[in-house]
Amino acid sequence: MVATNKLQKAPPFHVSRALKQLGTDLRTARIRRNMTMEDAASRIGTGLRAVMDAEKGKASTGIVVYAGLLWLYDMLQPLEELADPSKDKEGIALQATRERKRARKPGGLDNDF
Repeated sequence: MVATNKLQKAPPFHVSRALKQLGTDLRTARIRRNMTMEDAASRIGTGLRAVMDAEKGKASTGIVVYAGLLWLYDMLQPLEELADPSKDKEGIALQATRERKRARKPGGLDNDF
């Protein structure tokens, strides 16, 4: 028996809200392009149920479905930049703090006469 992923069953509120908004936005993009769900599913090589679930913002839907739909609607660029390490202010600050702590403190004799 496969263990149930708790994150998929009950994601944190902010995660759930973001997925639902993404689903709504994907639906809007599809409708604006005058595509049916069947068209979208066929064009990204998945089934109708996957597109339906993505448009509902279901946490159990694979990220590849979301990414495929974003690609289909020519909206993939923000996803490509989503976790850009150069924009991770908190991570950069934490790394700098660790590096300062690891720096050797001068000790002993020096050659300054």
